[in-house]
Amino acid sequence: MAVKDEIEDRLTAAFHPSLLKVVNESHRHAGHAGDDGTGESHFHITIRAEAFRDMPRLARHRAVQKALGDLNNRIHAIALDIG
Repeated sequence: MAVKDEIEDRLTAAFHPSLLKVVNESHRHAGHAGDDGTGESHFHITIRAEAFRDMPRLARHRAVQKALGDLNNRIHAIALDIG
């Protein structure tokens, strides 16, 4: 399964988002540090969910990282837009 699909599955299961957009931006980082050559190293995630409503920004980021679990070891960089 592609990393993008795994991200979508895990975040959907954890937060039941009203909006989830996962964009693979690895091509923009080809040859840079952290590029492992898989084409699945850098992602931009936009997520909106009721679960985040009363959470401070840092708690939102931690919740997403926790939901991603071991994927954090396979991804070099994640840009998050959480609301």
